[in-house]
Amino acid sequence: MRSRSGILLLMALLLTGLSAARPPKRARDYGLRLGVVPAGPLNAITDVPGVRVGQITLQQGTSVRTGVTAIIPHTGNLFQQKCPAAIYIGNGFGKLTGISQVDELGTLETPIILTNTLSVPTAADALIDYTLSQPGNEQVRSVNAVVGETNDGYLNDIRGRHVTKQHVLDALRQATTGPVAEGNVGAGTGTVCFGFKGGIGTASRKLPASLGGYTVGALVQTNFGGVLQIAGVPVGVELGKYSYKENLDGSCMMVVITDAPLDARNLKRLAKRAFMGLAQTGGIASNGSGDYVIAVSTAYQIPHESKSPFDEQKVLRNDNVSPLFMAAIEATEEAIINSLFMAQTMTGDQNHNIEALPVDRVVDLLKKAGVIK
Repeated sequence: MRSRSGILLLMALLLTGLSAARPPKRARDYGLRLGVVPAGPLNAITDVPGVRVGQITLQQGTSVRTGVTAIIPHTGNLFQQKCPAAIYIGNGFGKLTGISQVDELGTLETPIILTNTLSVPTAADALIDYTLSQPGNEQVRSVNAVVGETNDGYLNDIRGRHVTKQHVLDALRQATTGPVAEGNVGAGTGTVCFGFKGGIGTASRKLPASLGGYTVGALVQTNFGGVLQIAGVPVGVELGKYSYKENLDGSCMMVVITDAPLDARNLKRLAKRAFMGLAQTGGIASNGSGDYVIAVSTAYQIPHESKSPFDEQKVLRNDNVSPLFMAAIEATEEAIINSLFMAQTMTGDQNHNIEALPVDRVVDLLKKAGVIK
């Protein structure tokens, strides 16, 4: 017969194992509410009607920790029916492709691909294949592929360039509406954020009918440093992990999509506010950080060819966009926090190990600060 102390020890070990195996939960599941604008039903970028996300995660052997995240704004032929779009550069140490044409013409004509730094050319090549293969694009001879990246070279054998064109095409093919996987998935598989395991995160905000009823969704690939704060609580300081105490650097890709009728000029303004969401979390856009926001509207499309010399669309006036600005800030902030809450400890290339955010400790800090009741 086992002694009482032996039984208690066994129970403790079992509970520890269960705790370690516990699936991660999003920040909102702990009672954390960031901002004042209500979240959408999924609290994800896919709350914007028609938006699809597909992800391919590569975890192979001891050194491959990378992947692909594809975002498709609408269900039609994106080249033939382009979306108004804009890109804002928070800090330009990055390899984002396609930026100049988006900036010049104010339109997006391909899905958005996120991956690692050295796989950008491969992803762009795959996007060109994807676009040329679409019915109706048989005569297309110019494609502006939009591909963003962060450098996952600490956990991933980035020089091996393990992402293939097929991986990108598979991510596009698998793209769906509905819930979006977060944490160690897709382009966030090998990323590091605030010294903890980063990843993919998403969130959304739904404006009340009195303010238009529009949805703003954000998806982020977090791989950057700074001094983590959550709802104003100096979490990074409390945990003793922050820039200048440790060498924390990196990048953040942010994609913001809305169904509000905005033109490219106001989408650029929306993108700037999303960058404020990154600042809310304590990100500092360090010297080696590539921090970009791609903002897209799905409210209308701009035809590639038209018999009319005019594009005629109703767009929101400047005086009516402030609620969208707030929504973009809040959705981006929560998406970044979700990427941390949903990520899990990972060991990768050269046996490098990155611990997940100690969520239980963080929740205790937030409770003590009165942020979580």
